[in-house]
Amino acid sequence: MGQVLVLNASYEPLNITSWRRATVLMLKGKAESLEEDATHNIRQDVKAPTVIRLRQFIRVPYRDIPLSRKNIFQRDNNSCQYCGQKNKKLSIDHVFPRSRGGTDNWENVITACLQCNVMKGNRTPEEAKMPLRTKPYKPLNNMSFETTKQIHSGRHKEWSKYVIGWVA
Repeated sequence: MGQVLVLNASYEPLNITSWRRATVLMLKGKAESLEEDATHNIRQDVKAPTVIRLRQFIRVPYRDIPLSRKNIFQRDNNSCQYCGQKNKKLSIDHVFPRSRGGTDNWENVITACLQCNVMKGNRTPEEAKMPLRTKPYKPLNNMSFETTKQIHSGRHKEWSKYVIGWVA
């Protein structure tokens, strides 16, 4: 038994918690179970939750995700956005080169292996004839990172219907 996706009353993903904490929220009447793990029981008559929804709406302040190496790698699934390789040494590449006025922002930086980064050089992907596998984007929030990782790993595929538009 593992992690549980916590949804706000509006079905917006809020948090990931343990099955124990989720069970306590359900027993106190603060949450309801939407998805359950068919293979694990808490008791004979109670299945372990994998997705719960809070009964009362919680207001969450918006926080910008910092543009960092770690976050860029996580957004791009630790793979080169030109060749798709995961096992190579990775670097950060600017889609529109900095030497030509490119800026450091979510839509202009990607993960690239050293070989592809050198091959692209001081050109745009179109000029280098190296198309991007995915278009760079600014992640919605930190929850989108974690839920995407869990869904892609195959551990919590049932979460995908609750994070519509987050999973690339």
